[in-house]
Amino acid sequence: MQKCDVLIVGGGPAGSSCAWALRGSSLDVLIIDKQTFPRDKVCGGWITPQIVSELQLDPAHYARGRAFQPICGFRTSRMGDPEVETNYGRPVSYGIRRYEFDDYLLKRCGARVLQGVPFESMERQGGGWVVNGNINTKLVVGAGGHFCPVAKQLGASMGSEEIVVAQEVEFEMDASQQSACSIKPEIPELYFCADMRGYGWCFRKGNVLNIGLGRLDRRSLSGHVAEFLEFLKRTGKVAFELPASILGHAYLIFSKTTRTLVDDGVMLIGDSAGLAYSQSGEGIRPAIESGLLAAQVIAAAAGDFRREKLEPYPGLLRARYGHTRGDWATAVGRRLSPALVAGIARRLLRMEWFAKNVVMEKWFLHLADEPVVVEQGVGSQEPGLSIFRH
Repeated sequence: MQKCDVLIVGGGPAGSSCAWALRGSSLDVLIIDKQTFPRDKVCGGWITPQIVSELQLDPAHYARGRAFQPICGFRTSRMGDPEVETNYGRPVSYGIRRYEFDDYLLKRCGARVLQGVPFESMERQGGGWVVNGNINTKLVVGAGGHFCPVAKQLGASMGSEEIVVAQEVEFEMDASQQSACSIKPEIPELYFCADMRGYGWCFRKGNVLNIGLGRLDRRSLSGHVAEFLEFLKRTGKVAFELPASILGHAYLIFSKTTRTLVDDGVMLIGDSAGLAYSQSGEGIRPAIESGLLAAQVIAAAAGDFRREKLEPYPGLLRARYGHTRGDWATAVGRRLSPALVAGIARRLLRMEWFAKNVVMEKWFLHLADEPVVVEQGVGSQEPGLSIFRH
């Protein structure tokens, strides 16, 4: 029987960030993951300077032998319409490969890690849990993604939730493919569907290309993906056949989730909590921040992990992400007919002001959101840090 104070189920960015933020506490933290790292994880994969700050990353150190593509702007459009380029002249994000990024965060988190160990069961024992029949813990933190088994234990109805579905592929281009690709590494391209219920992306990280499309409508996903790939080929953006299969995945967005986030001795973080941004579907930053916020609450609970001691965590999430529910463009769009939305979107997406101030800075980059910073004594030895820097 292994023992720990906190068992984190899932070693991705949410789980490893939570463990990293707890490394300065007296808690014994154990991470289990069914896969062995580095593991394949297809993802558009960009992180903003706020994430670099939140995780106290050294960009020069991280970039040694890993993809760390500076992004200075974006090209956006309604698919097939004139494109608008927003160029900041400085890095506003960085392209990463998830199999490298996740492995790096897991190795540096400071927790004990058991890889290749799937979650199979959890049963009450005394004031804690016995997981898989051989791990005794006071607190179980679910960080296993959308299909996290801990979320299922808390009653998540995975078959009936309103989810975002996506298909994407990532591969390293050979010389001939590079010459047949017009995408600039520092300028990813985003193409919205006509009904504004999804968008495609084409993102180059050096010689690595990531292509994908996500939608709120799962029934029409394959047709939109096929249309998008044909568009890329027809316009000469990606003028070659894809050498790898397109993979699918699903996730919840914050404005739609109804999952229970805490209970006695249980918490959900990252995609298991359904924290992707409403407009972009991006989930790396919310995953990391939820791990940091959860660590703040866990440390403050001082070993008493009853529900009432963990209840501040959902409040921190609402304070952090609740404003995304009030985005005016999204709110207006939900009240209009699809035909009217398409017409308005066609006009708005051609406007440089809208592309820069709404699409990029509000929906994708979240430039107005200050970094979450780990409080002194939780996971950092640096003085003068608080959970929010406003």
